[in-house]
Amino acid sequence: MNFVIFDDEKWNNFFPITLTRSTGDLRVGILKLRQRISSYLDVSETNIIVSSYLESIYKERHKDWKVNEIKAEETIFINSRVKIDASSKKAIMSLLVDECLVSDDTILAVKCTPKKQNITSENLNDLFSNLKKKNNAKITCWNFIWELISENAEYIKRDFNDVFYEKDNYFETELGTTVINPYNVWIGDGAIMKPGVVIDATDGPVIIDENVKIMPNAVIIGPAYIGKGSTIKVGAKIYEGTSIGPVCKIGGEVEETIFQGYTNKQHDGFLGHSYLGEWINLGADTNNSDLKNNYGSVSIYSYPQKKKVDSNCNFLGAIIADHSKTGINSTINTGTTVGIGCSLFGADLIKNYVPSFNIGTGAKIYEYDFDDFVETAKLVKKRRGLSFSKSEKELYSNTYKQVF
Repeated sequence: MNFVIFDDEKWNNFFPITLTRSTGDLRVGILKLRQRISSYLDVSETNIIVSSYLESIYKERHKDWKVNEIKAEETIFINSRVKIDASSKKAIMSLLVDECLVSDDTILAVKCTPKKQNITSENLNDLFSNLKKKNNAKITCWNFIWELISENAEYIKRDFNDVFYEKDNYFETELGTTVINPYNVWIGDGAIMKPGVVIDATDGPVIIDENVKIMPNAVIIGPAYIGKGSTIKVGAKIYEGTSIGPVCKIGGEVEETIFQGYTNKQHDGFLGHSYLGEWINLGADTNNSDLKNNYGSVSIYSYPQKKKVDSNCNFLGAIIADHSKTGINSTINTGTTVGIGCSLFGADLIKNYVPSFNIGTGAKIYEYDFDDFVETAKLVKKRRGLSFSKSEKELYSNTYKQVF
């Protein structure tokens, strides 16, 4: 059986984070959405369908994947937004050929035998037309980026039980470290924890992945996940519901926040109920608000609707897209969205919505020269031993043209 994970037309609900990645590559819990689906369905080969906008970058980064290419054989297509679990897996695997599993107007999964062809998210519905529909309202999907934040703690627990709990994990800690409820802790090979570190897994698991370095006097309270090669700085306070992707440097105070990966928040300052993409740097003493003074529901900018919408969340901080940066002592208001490639600084409050490729203070924002952005991005990636590729430049250039 061939399996394909596809992005549907609602991938723009997750902008600006999905301006540079598939919906399936969003992180919640320990895993990405695509990884969780593949794990549940025991899929070893990666076949994905993404927007034409992302095709070149995915083919460049993942040469062993089938990107927007489908075979002429019996195939199950799964929406990358599906909240996969045992029940939804059973419904998907029970599909007959030429059946389409739906919930309201959302296609959840399809089983069919397509012709060999190249296809993108934009014309995928043509392939799924004229199929017999089976409605299953019990299967739900991710609809907005803030849902990932709200449910992150629960998914860390779920992923720990599904992926890590049965793994052999015999670890020794340095003298002076404290691990509370060690049966709820998983520590990967090459991880280093310095004296004074406290790992508290009383209320949820703590996963310290391979080659993580936790510096002295840091405190991590579960459920929490620290990704491969990341560093937790001296005295950091990592509270429950936090997922940190690979190769991040995190300090200060962090609560219920998701870091996609390759992002730095090294210094003191609070960050809560937020989602950060890759290649972001928050300057020293950058702080954000995640709760309104009146304890009301937080509104946040919607890209599809081009206006602020009610998130129905009492706690919601910032959504910050790839390659954006803040200067020292920056302050970010509740429910703020920052697009790609922004450079923000100064004493003014950063609030509401900052479009991609803007530079300046909260009160005075102006266009960030694209060539200057590219030069900075090259330097940032070079520090990690990586290059800024031609496909990346084209992707960001296309986004830049949409903004200006």
